[in-house]
Amino acid sequence: MNYDATIEWTRGDQAYVDNKYSRAHVWRFDGGAVVPGSSAPASVPLPYSDASAVDPEEAMVASLSSCHMLWFLAFAAKAGWVVDRYFDQASGALDRNPEGRRYLARVTLRPVTAFAGPAPTQDQLDALHHAAHDHCEMAHSVRATMTIEATIG
Repeated sequence: MNYDATIEWTRGDQAYVDNKYSRAHVWRFDGGAVVPGSSAPASVPLPYSDASAVDPEEAMVASLSSCHMLWFLAFAAKAGWVVDRYFDQASGALDRNPEGRRYLARVTLRPVTAFAGPAPTQDQLDALHHAAHDHCEMAHSVRATMTIEATIG
């Protein structure tokens, strides 16, 4: 199975070779979603980046969180737990590898899950998150250390 995205940037009337050009661009997905993208303002200062757009680092963290959540919801449903809300304030941190190149080194997921009716114990919750992590294709695709700090809320 293939997953496709179209990414488009245009120079417009910017000089470009002076390195003073906008990094703002657009991501288009096959289902019709259009997402503004840009470099992170921490990497390329304003006004050459767009703080309101999604940068690649944020997108990677969001992808990992979303994949984990989707597997968690599937396993919770299979176990008979009724999830009312799932909220994750995920974060990622860059570091430098031995060659000095920056990479996404750490990702922390902080899911807070609300349940209708009985809720799992912390051990049961941890087992659901462990299973979700083991099945998340995105988690298998990165070398970042992932930490999951799950709570019931």
